Formats: sequence, C-alpha cells, structure tokens
Amino acid sequence: MSSTQFSVDLEDVKFVLFDQLDIDTDLTKFSSYEDFDKDLYDTMIDEAARVATEVLAPLNGPGDRQGCSLDGEGNVTTPDGYQKAWNVQAEGGWIGLNAPPEVGGAGLPLSVAMACIEMFSGACMAFQMYPGLTAAAARVIAAHGPEGKGPEYAEKMFTGEWAGTMCLTEAGAGSSVGDNRCKAVPVDGEEGAFLLEGEKIFISGGDSDLAANIVHLVLAKTPGAPAGTKGLSLFVVPKFITGENLAIGERNGAFVVGIEEKMGIHGNATCTLALGANGPCKGWMVGNEGQGMALMFLMMNEARIGVGAQGLSIGAAAFNFARAYAKERVQGTSLANLRNADAERITIINHPDVRRMLMWQKCHVEAMRSLLFRMAHKSDIADNTDDEALKEKLEGQVDLLTPICKAHCTDIGFDVAVSAVQVYGGYGFCSEYPVEQLVRDGKIMSIYEGTNGIQALDLLGRKLRIKGGKLFMDWMAECKADLAKGAELGFEAEAAVIGKAVDSAGAVAMHLAQLGMTGKVESAMLQATPFQRMMGIIQLAMESFYQAVAAKRKIDGGTDTPFLQGKLLNLKFYTANVLPESVGIGKSIRTGDESALDAILFS
Repeated sequence: MSSTQFSVDLEDVKFVLFDQLDIDTDLTKFSSYEDFDKDLYDTMIDEAARVATEVLAPLNGPGDRQGCSLDGEGNVTTPDGYQKAWNVQAEGGWIGLNAPPEVGGAGLPLSVAMACIEMFSGACMAFQMYPGLTAAAARVIAAHGPEGKGPEYAEKMFTGEWAGTMCLTEAGAGSSVGDNRCKAVPVDGEEGAFLLEGEKIFISGGDSDLAANIVHLVLAKTPGAPAGTKGLSLFVVPKFITGENLAIGERNGAFVVGIEEKMGIHGNATCTLALGANGPCKGWMVGNEGQGMALMFLMMNEARIGVGAQGLSIGAAAFNFARAYAKERVQGTSLANLRNADAERITIINHPDVRRMLMWQKCHVEAMRSLLFRMAHKSDIADNTDDEALKEKLEGQVDLLTPICKAHCTDIGFDVAVSAVQVYGGYGFCSEYPVEQLVRDGKIMSIYEGTNGIQALDLLGRKLRIKGGKLFMDWMAECKADLAKGAELGFEAEAAVIGKAVDSAGAVAMHLAQLGMTGKVESAMLQATPFQRMMGIIQLAMESFYQAVAAKRKIDGGTDTPFLQGKLLNLKFYTANVLPESVGIGKSIRTGDESALDAILFS
C-alpha cells in the first residue's frame, strides 16, 4: 500500500463487529434486524470501503486546495467532484443508513453505520460533514417536526434530495448558547409560522450546491421568552419555501453572507448565515416553545459521538499512512551496523523509535474503534429492547461515556495525526504527503459540538452527579467485573493494573466531589479536563482489554494469526506505556494545586 493512498483496516473493523460484539447474532433477536445477517453486513462494509477509497479519498487533497466559493446571491459552490460523491451516497442509501425505512432509511444498526462513518470521514472529512449533519438534523425533524414538515422533510433529507444543518452559534455568544439574540416572531394569520431575524456563525455546510433544498435547524427566542437557554425554541428553516407535495417554491430569507477562511476542512463551507436581512425568513417551530435546547441536544449528543468517530477516522487514516510510509522509506542502518558505512540501508519501520510511535498509534486507534462501535452497539440494543431496566442501564452507560467519546477520541485522533507527521519526518510537514492535512482538518474536532473543555465540565459537573453518582459507580463495578472475567483467561497482571487505575479514578472522583460539596466549585472544575483525560485513558485500557479477551478466545479455539497476537501485544503495550499516565494525573489532581486560579499574570 502506497504511503499516499488512503486505506481502511477492514480486518479490524470486522473483528470488532463480529468477533468482539457478535452483532450478526446478538441483534437478530430484535425484529428491526432479524432479516440482516453477516453476509449482508459484510457486503455493506466492503462496499463502504470501496466508496471511501474510490469515490471520497480522491477528493480529499484536491478539495482541500480548491475550497468552497460564494457568489453574490448567497449560494455556495463546493469543490469539484463533491456533487458526484453526494449522488453516490444518496443513491446508495448511505445518508440514511441507520434511519427507519419509513422515512427513507436503510434501517441498519448504528454499529454498522459507525463503521461506515469511520471509513467515509477518514477518506474525506470535509465532504462527509455534509451528509453527516443532514442525517443528524433529519432525525430530529422526523421525530419532532411540525405538521407537514416532520417525516416528510426527513425523508427528503435521508434520501439525499435535500441537505440539512444545525444553527446554534452567534457572534459574542459562542458556547454560551443562552446568550443568543436571534428572535422569532409569529406570523399573523399563519398558524405555526414565525419570522426569524438574526445571524448565525460557524454553520458547517451552511449552504452548498449538492441538494435541491437545505433545511436549517435554528435556535431562536420568541417574544417574551425568559433569559438563558430556557427561552430558546427550535425552528425548521428551509432555504426554499415548499408548497404542495413539497414542491420547491420561493427563496426564503436565510442567506449566506460569508464563508470562513479556516485552518482545515476547506471543502466544507463554514458559513455566516443572515436570517431576515435580505427578505422575510420564515421558520416553523419544532416541538414546543422553550424546548429548543432539549431538542437540539438530541441532535448534539448524536453529533458528539459522531465527532468522536471523526477522531477515530483521522487517527486511523494517519496511522495507515504512517505505517505504509515506514515500510517503504529507506534510511539509515540497523543500530548494530552504525559504524559500518557499507552496511545495508533499512526501512525506517525497523528503527526502534519509529516502531514505538507506530505501536502507540495502533493501540489508540484500535481501542477507539472498540469504544465507539461498542457505544453504537449499546444504543442499538437500548433502542430496540422491551426490557425497560436494560434500556435505562444501556442509555446511562452511553450518556456517561459520551464526553469521553467526543473529547478523548478527538484529542487522541489529533495526537495520532501529529505522531504520523513525525514518522514521515520532514516530508510529513509537506503537502506532498497527506498527513499534514489530517492535522489541519482534525484540529476542529476538539472545538465544535461543544469544546472538549465543555465536555469535561459535562462529565464532572453533570454526568458524575446523575442519580447520586450511580452511573459512575456502575461504570466502576462493570469494569471490575469484566476485568475479573478476563483474568481467568490469563490476563491477571493486566487486569490487576487496570483495576488499580479504576480504583484511582474512583478516589479522584470522590476528592473532587468533596471539593464541590464544600463550596470549592472552581477548584473542582479546574480539574475537569485532567479528570476527563484520566478517565479516557482508563476507558481505552478497558477497550484494549476487551479486544485482547476476544482475540484470546479465538486463539484458544484454534485460530492463531499475527493479527490476533497483535491484540495481546496492544494490551501489553498500553498497560505498560500509556495507562501509568492516568495514575500520574490522579496524583496531580489530588495535590490541590490552584496556582492557575491564583496567577496574577491573568489579572
């Protein structure tokens, strides 16, 4: 495989889905998936890999260099080839892959969709944001959209006839969404319709030439609404007003007035959207008045796990590129022949430090894949089970780990891309090779859909407090139980080390809870990001453990391959070289240092 050619690790994707999660047998008990079998899943995954490598990947570099353009009437033109790629996704049913068939979806499990999202985003993240946001918006509209603009609009979006966006951010408000000033005033004589006025910024895919219509989900305040997030309502705002049978009508007053010049994802139009500045902008309320944030969080929670998948995809692409490059790049001799000028030159994959970097990348990428696919699998079961207790348990597990999926996976995915540049050396810093673009494209992941600092605040300030800390305590108990089972297969040493790290996380959580209960909220929240990092490191240790256990069972069953042995080595490397960082973070948190709060430099 060339070091400039995108590739996917189908062997590991299928290992997680079929050997680790057993989705081909585990999900058939639900009527939604009873007609799906391993052959169908295999076919879908193989075809997704083909689309990623043959359709999307060739667009990545050229689209980055060309970028998007804006005409004088507020219309965006996307890079060459994006229209064809959109048509391929629409015609192949990829946009609504896990959406219900009744609204134009394929009805496949989210766990399978997650595998496809990884491949598509890794191939061309800037493009994949268009269908990704469309599907997320369509899900909210399908469930809560106004009469005539709910499932009807959603089907147009899931099938790719229309596109969609989410419009939260305003200048001066940023992550403080409750400070938004966009307003919505009822239209006299037209029940359910509102006129919107305001401006939204940083709208990914805010306009494009890919679909016949674009449906914006916009947060705005109605007259007399209370201050803060409680006053926000959600509105569906189409680019073109629709008539009978959803026929495209007149242009609505939602116009793009600028495209951001960004560090990366140049192929995605990040727009400033003016509402009502160039003609009336009509919107229709989604759900009830004041429900805006609650409904938007349905979309944002999905988007946050989706952004975690972007972290995985950037990391996986970078690792595959770096490994291929290290296998073909000849430089230097072995350490044993340093003094022999005539010694044979070797490929850099034989140098110990390069192998260390690649092993670090491999462990993290495969652990992130395990985490994200497992969360999707839990969601599949929760969405289909009739067992309310099981549903509540699984939803709680996903809820607790959503900040880890979003924040830790995006931080690590970016770090893997940076490490890949290091493997390439000077060439990695040049656009001749693909990894420098992955670094530029990947940085946004820790910023949008709630910055990673906000994810840390959510984890520590909200998730750990739910039901008096029950979600977190259940997480600890599940980790300890799974470690005990795995120890019986010969992983006693690794189980013991990870178990101590889990106990350390519990002690740190208790320490931070005590700070909060004694009124030292700022002192506790000062440590939110370090705690999130600590918990993320431990969670990926658990994922490495789960993968090693699944591999050991196959080995004990008579199947022994280098790939499976690699899972055992992943666990050994991770527990020895990465996991100790979590203990160090825990000790740092418990020192109680508050110098950042006291520093006169910031006064």
